[in-house]
Amino acid sequence: MILPINNLPKKNINFSANENKKDEHLEYTHDTLLKNNIITRTRIGIDKFSNAITLYPAKGLKGNKNANFYEFLTMGTIPYIAGSAMLMAVFNSANKHFAPFARSKAGPLGKKMALGVLFYGIAKEASKTLINTPVKLMTGVDPELPYAKVIYELPDDVNDTDITSIEYHKVFESVEFPRWDLLYGDESKGKKRNYYYDRVAKKLGMGSNLNDSDQEVKPRIKEIIIKSNIAKNISSYLWAGVGVGLAFQKPWENFFNVATLKFWKPEKFKVAVNSFGRSLVDSAKAFYSGEGGKYKHAGKVMLFTALASSFLGAVNAVSTSNSPSKLDASDIIKKDEKYVVN
Repeated sequence: MILPINNLPKKNINFSANENKKDEHLEYTHDTLLKNNIITRTRIGIDKFSNAITLYPAKGLKGNKNANFYEFLTMGTIPYIAGSAMLMAVFNSANKHFAPFARSKAGPLGKKMALGVLFYGIAKEASKTLINTPVKLMTGVDPELPYAKVIYELPDDVNDTDITSIEYHKVFESVEFPRWDLLYGDESKGKKRNYYYDRVAKKLGMGSNLNDSDQEVKPRIKEIIIKSNIAKNISSYLWAGVGVGLAFQKPWENFFNVATLKFWKPEKFKVAVNSFGRSLVDSAKAFYSGEGGKYKHAGKVMLFTALASSFLGAVNAVSTSNSPSKLDASDIIKKDEKYVVN
């Protein structure tokens, strides 16, 4: 059996000009598996966003030799947000130049479009949990499992000691080359080496106490990740359409009349929050029931199509056409017959 590289003794590598100085400011000293929960996801999101508007653009504009493709991809969220804000502004900034009657018609439509942009992004991302959660519960495989990667950068100066950075990736980010090494247990800390793979094998019905559970399970995990990814790609856009449809319902106009972000005025802000809740419920009912005419059932069709895509995607991800055989060697080889191996 081939052991992974991570089983070799770990050594702390320090590229500092002062070898006796430890990087005590670092949160991670080596690639570290993280828990996939709301706190971790929020922290990663804030860290990536703050770097995308400050550190990464500065490195790129300076032509820093440590700028890399991860930083380029992370900065892609900025034009996405800027474009969304621009789309919201396009339909609302010109209202003040309209005649009063035209303004009364254009105002609600522009605000619904802005709300549609917001709901599009929220529904697209939130819908992925409808695939991830059942897949994780049924198989033990978390398609979105994150980890912190420590990058040792080239020094910009001979006296530079702060030459490390942290990137946030997902274990199964690459289907061809997942970070299998991060899923092995540390035996020095009392964890079984194959504890993760043993658990997944048991969940998948492949048996317990397998000799090489990691080798048995890895192909199955890859299959689950591939199926989960395609399911999320399809269903997320369908749910985004549901979000846009929800934003264009008439009950939202009641919310627009009292909407405010002035939280320092608690009375008005409380009224706005309560109105948002009522408008959301009423808009959901209007979206589902329709307002008559030939498009009366459009909301139902869109909603149930999105639900079906998530359900079928999750079912497909946890199922397999390569189930382990229940045949035993005695079922295939007959001891009373002779066999020749060529």
